[in-house]
Amino acid sequence: MKTAENPAPAAGPRPAAPAPPAPGAPAAGRGQDSPLRRKLADQSRAWAFLIGGVLCFALFSWYPAVRAVIIAFQKYTPGSSPEWVGTDNFTQVFHDPEFGAAWRNTLTFTVLALLLGFAVPFVMALVLNEIRHARAFFRVVVYLPVMIPPVVSALLWKWFYDPGGGLANEALRGLHLPTSNWSNGADTALVSLVIVATWANMGGTVLIYLAALQGIPGELYEAAELDGAGILQRVRHVTIPQTRFIMLMLMLLQIIATMQVFTEPFVITGGGPESSTVTVLYLIYKYAFIYHDFGGACALSVLLLVLLSLFSAAYLRLTRGGED
Repeated sequence: MKTAENPAPAAGPRPAAPAPPAPGAPAAGRGQDSPLRRKLADQSRAWAFLIGGVLCFALFSWYPAVRAVIIAFQKYTPGSSPEWVGTDNFTQVFHDPEFGAAWRNTLTFTVLALLLGFAVPFVMALVLNEIRHARAFFRVVVYLPVMIPPVVSALLWKWFYDPGGGLANEALRGLHLPTSNWSNGADTALVSLVIVATWANMGGTVLIYLAALQGIPGELYEAAELDGAGILQRVRHVTIPQTRFIMLMLMLLQIIATMQVFTEPFVITGGGPESSTVTVLYLIYKYAFIYHDFGGACALSVLLLVLLSLFSAAYLRLTRGGED
């Protein structure tokens, strides 16, 4: 009796063998997390830039500010260990004969610089916005003083204001007009410094105003012209309302900057004549590097910081309330 043999498997197509991966192609299971890796890499770079910026601010801005507040309550001179004295430094600077003059000169300088340095750049921006030919040339000419180092600019104006052979008095003599003492006169020194500061710093302000003016829709001016509005009326009812936010922010920044004026009094007048150009920052310099009293210098710095902080907070609150 024959044993039944195993039946042969049914004939049919065999499954195709998997094709080998192409050269350079990622293996199976790899590359699926590449979007996650890219996201982590982007976040790592962002955090690296953020941490670097924070460290720079902490090292060069925040630490000196905190250190100055601490030294304001200490007797600190080079070569000696700090000694806590409480509010003695503030009492000392309050009784300084130059303390009142420094604050008075600083506030006067700020008001004059605001009246002159706030109106002139705006008018110049209006003029540049209307110029149709050689726009780039005039913008470079207006911005050129900003590119000159502040000390060089102050030295140029010091020669310009020389009462003997300075260019200012030479021009007045050529026009048969009376000459002036300019920065050498107690009555004219502060105004002379305001002119220098306005000339040296208005270039950036003019360009900011010019950018704001070019962002105003032309349809508003066309509608104003159809209503019969003149140039001054268009500026009052169209230009100023459309640039109001920029004007308010620049006003705040200018007040903060002019309250810290130092280069012009230091280079041109040296605080004179008769302490007529001694500012708060110049008095801080004298306490630190002439009197070697770093405690008094830091006390004055803290007073200036508190005043500017209170003013900035009140200013921002008032302007925000006006916008609401």
